[in-house]
Amino acid sequence: MDRTAGAGGTAADVERRGGGGPDRSDPSALRWLIGHELRSAREGAGHTQTAAARVLGCTHAKINYLEQGKNQQRPDEVARLLRSYGADVADVERLASLASAADRGTWWAPFADVVPDWLRTFVGLEGLATAAFAYEPLLLHGLLQTRAYATALLADALRVPVVDVDRVVGLRLARQQRLHDAARPLQYEAVIEETILDRLVGGPAVMAEQLDHLLTLSEQGNVSIRVMPLAVAVHDGLDGEFTLLDFDTARSIGYIEFQDGAVYVQDPDRIGGYRTAAARLRSAALPQDASLEVIRHRRAALRAH
Repeated sequence: MDRTAGAGGTAADVERRGGGGPDRSDPSALRWLIGHELRSAREGAGHTQTAAARVLGCTHAKINYLEQGKNQQRPDEVARLLRSYGADVADVERLASLASAADRGTWWAPFADVVPDWLRTFVGLEGLATAAFAYEPLLLHGLLQTRAYATALLADALRVPVVDVDRVVGLRLARQQRLHDAARPLQYEAVIEETILDRLVGGPAVMAEQLDHLLTLSEQGNVSIRVMPLAVAVHDGLDGEFTLLDFDTARSIGYIEFQDGAVYVQDPDRIGGYRTAAARLRSAALPQDASLEVIRHRRAALRAH
C-alpha cells in the first residue's frame, strides 16, 4: 500500500497546510460511512428503498443517493429513517450526530486534483479514524515512511509521473501527522515482514534513516511496530496486505489495495474475520521489544556498511 497515492501542491505546501492542525474533517468520507450504515439498517429491517422513500416522502432515487453518500444526509432524515427501521436509540443518536458533522471542509482539498478516485475515500476515512491496524508484506506502510524512503519508492514508479513525485510524497507526510496529533493521536499498529528491513530502498543511507525513524516512532505510546520473522513460514498475512480502521462513532472498515484500485470491506462478519487475522498476526509476530531489537540490529549493520 502507499506506493502510488496522489497529492497536490509541493511538499512544503503540504506540510504547512496539512501537517499542523488536528482537523481531519472529510464530508465525503462521513457521508460514505453514514450511507453504509443506513443501507445496512434498512436491509437488516427487511425494508426496500421504496418503503424508505415513503418515510421521507421523497423519491427512490434520493434514498439511493443517501445510501451511497452522494447527497448530504440531514440529521432529522437520518433519525426518521432509522426509527422506521427499528434501530436502537443509541444508533439513531450516533448517526444523526455524524450527519450534523458532515458539512465541514475536507482537509485534503488541496490535493484533490491528483488523488485517484479509489484512494479518496480511504484518505478521508484514515483522517477520521481513532485506531488503525496495518499488515504489510513487501514495503513499509505509508504512515511509517520517511520523505527519502517514499521518494525512492516513487522515483521510477510506473503510475506516478516524475513531476508528481514530490506532491505524492507531500500528501503521505501530511497523513502521518495523525500519529503526532497531541489532542487526538491515531492509535496505530503495524505488522511488517522481516524482509522489508533488508530491502534497501534508496540505498544504505536512506534505509538507515528509515530504520532510525521506525525506532523513534516506536517510542510514542500510540505507535506499535511488530516484525514477522522469517522463521514463521506460514501465517494469516500470506493472502496479502490489509488495513483495519476503527472509529469512535461508526463501524469499522477494512481496506485492501491492489495495483490500480482498492476494495472496502464493510460487512461486520468479514470485518470480524480480518480482526481475527490481525490478532493472529500480532501473536505470530515478535513482541514489540524484540521487534525493535531486530530493527536496531539491521541499523547497526548499515552503520558498519
